[in-house]
Amino acid sequence: MKSLVRFKNTYLILVTGSWIFLFACASFGSPVNSEATKVNPVKRDTLPLADNLPPQPAAERMELYLPLLKGKRTALVANPTSLVASGQTHVGSKKVYTHLVDTLLSSGVDLRLVFAPEHGFRGEEDAGAIIRDTVDERTGLPLISLHGKHKKPTYGHLRDIDLVLFDIQDVGVRFYTYISTLSYVMEACAERGIPVIVLDRPNPNGHYVDGPVLEPRFRSFLGLHPIPLVYGMTIGEYALMVNGEHWLDSGLQCDLQVIPLAHYDHGKKYEL
Repeated sequence: MKSLVRFKNTYLILVTGSWIFLFACASFGSPVNSEATKVNPVKRDTLPLADNLPPQPAAERMELYLPLLKGKRTALVANPTSLVASGQTHVGSKKVYTHLVDTLLSSGVDLRLVFAPEHGFRGEEDAGAIIRDTVDERTGLPLISLHGKHKKPTYGHLRDIDLVLFDIQDVGVRFYTYISTLSYVMEACAERGIPVIVLDRPNPNGHYVDGPVLEPRFRSFLGLHPIPLVYGMTIGEYALMVNGEHWLDSGLQCDLQVIPLAHYDHGKKYEL
């Protein structure tokens, strides 16, 4: 009887110790045996990091991507966060914000349509609401829903498109569906040989990684890939990891280019 009690006590100690160890790994960022922990960072600028300047989203660095859109029939994945600021770049300066759609049209880009994610292009729909295809009253552009009948662009949507541009501000948590929309857009474009350009934006939660890694059996639109709950990457870095890890259907890889941020690293605070 004493031997049985001693065995039970030893077993409880081992089990409790194992759970404490696993919790510590998840809480303090210890290495996890998962391909999802590999990060393929976006190549940064050769310019030195300016501590006195706020991070600059790639959408504002038009000299880097407008030449790539010249003569291309372009589709845009965007929502109300797809803003471009103009004005002085020093701290405290006043900026004027315009939507990327207006910026592209005023720059002569051949913008054919806009893909709308969850909440819609103008952000007027509730979480989880079905978004329907429509026409944007302000620009006359077709708005194709990626949160309704289709979550992935179809052949018909991309038939007359040469290039897809993606620009959405993310918050760095797995269950925000914008990264799932990004994955499906990359997959649809990979199937048709259409290049994708991601305009990178800072991650307000990009300074740490936390939470459990998604198990494949729980895969859904609220989480497609085996990443932690808080994954610590910019949306451009996330796109590169999806591509590099062959997470697209059938192991496809997209013709992907990420336009980098300026004045940003993962230790720099960024508030939305």
